[in-house]
Amino acid sequence: MKSSDTLPGRAAPEGPAGARSLEAAAGPLVEASGEPETVRAAPTRRRPTLGLGLGLGTATIYLSLIVLIPLAAVVWRSTEDGLGGFWGYVTTPESLSALKLTIGASVVVALVNLVMGTLIAWVLVRDSFPGKSVVEMLIDLPFALPTIVAGLVLLALYGPGSPLGIDLAYARSGVVVALLFVTLPFVIRTVQPVLLEMDHEMEEAAASLGAGNATIFRRIILPNLLPAMFAGTALAFARSMSEFGATVLISGNLPFKTQVAAVNIFGQIESDNVVGAAAVSTVLLLVALIVLVSLDGLQRWGSRRG
Repeated sequence: MKSSDTLPGRAAPEGPAGARSLEAAAGPLVEASGEPETVRAAPTRRRPTLGLGLGLGTATIYLSLIVLIPLAAVVWRSTEDGLGGFWGYVTTPESLSALKLTIGASVVVALVNLVMGTLIAWVLVRDSFPGKSVVEMLIDLPFALPTIVAGLVLLALYGPGSPLGIDLAYARSGVVVALLFVTLPFVIRTVQPVLLEMDHEMEEAAASLGAGNATIFRRIILPNLLPAMFAGTALAFARSMSEFGATVLISGNLPFKTQVAAVNIFGQIESDNVVGAAAVSTVLLLVALIVLVSLDGLQRWGSRRG
């Protein structure tokens, strides 16, 4: 390179040092020409802090004491008489009937909550009407009301001498109504925040391109709502499987007819059959885990599929 190619008033040194000086001098000229130099910062890895380790350890210990160890104790107690004894306790006519009723009613309740909970959440978010705040408060009432009180209320409302003329006491339909009452908030409260945060510009763009309401809901709104809908449905199903207080009064606890699994477990404990009660409890636990894991896997599959 000739000296005329260098910056004015400076002579280019020869050799590698001269090349480096020319590159340093040309840097501002390259930036001025509109071609900025890309600088990549070296990735930094954050090391775990002492506070994070203490928090993780505390959370693990707490969950172990409150959830994992008690559940493991129930499972271990259920196999005290071996797998044959476990199967024998689960397949007794009374326990088997209670399990069938509980699982069947829980499936019905979960499906009803899936549809009606999503509809109620949609109305609360997208519509305005008088008394909306009162409806919001009533939806959370099952969370605050003791379940045995809920059972008493349902018995007074839908039992013998009902002011509505509807008698559901000591019938399976009464069990379903009681479970619907206690599981009402789950789907609503999981779908509602998703609707509140949803971007309306996508819906408006689809409408401007000629898409109808059904197409907008099926192609834009529903895919965004499905994870929350499945999560709320799983919670409703798990709660229905374990409900005791709301069903013990309105069901009448009739074996082979209206006795749910939770009441059956309570009866076995009163009869000093703790191993049999643990066996039925383990079946409920396994069914709930299978449903929760299956729905979680379905959500992850849906997320990957977009």
